[in-house]
Amino acid sequence: MSSMRRTGVRAALSTVPLALGVLGTAVAPAGAASHPGAPLTCRGAGVDPDARVGYRTAAVIHAPLRTLWKLQTDVERWPSWQPHVERAHRVDHGPFREGSAFRWATPVPPNPATPATSLDITSTVEQLEHGSCIRWTGPAVGEGLHIDGVHVWNFTEVRGGVLVRTEETHTGPQVDADVPAATKILGDGLEAWLSDLKTAAEAGGGSR
Repeated sequence: MSSMRRTGVRAALSTVPLALGVLGTAVAPAGAASHPGAPLTCRGAGVDPDARVGYRTAAVIHAPLRTLWKLQTDVERWPSWQPHVERAHRVDHGPFREGSAFRWATPVPPNPATPATSLDITSTVEQLEHGSCIRWTGPAVGEGLHIDGVHVWNFTEVRGGVLVRTEETHTGPQVDADVPAATKILGDGLEAWLSDLKTAAEAGGGSR
């Protein structure tokens, strides 16, 4: 599912994480692309258009595309550069591809709908174009919390680096009960993920 991260839930789904539905309701940190616009897609598929909780953001990362792609698709190494990924492992083997599945966990802080918990997330890659985009979906489950997420990532080479865009949506009774709070948690998580990716890639982390 997509993702709740850093201070929040980002379910790693196809969104995600945990990037994101009704963007007009997002409580967006500075720099977030929460304005109206075409949703991100991968091979023609995007986030959940009916989701009430969603978020989109982007950053230019000054690193080679191959470095970013390796960091993002080498799932079992996520905990080495994402502090709030507690564990991650592939369910299948071989190259990261359409149909690949992975399980991972991330903490979620206490919020108006649920206590502090750890989300166990199962993500399945639904669409992938090597070096260009990934879309995964899946459930995230914690104490008193069930989220279905869709997470899309787009990678575009630009002068001096790569424009990385990400969008995620969450659905579920707990997040729908408090859309502003759930949107902020999702947004915080995606901003943290993108920041961690930028730090790791610009330090050459994908080359090890």
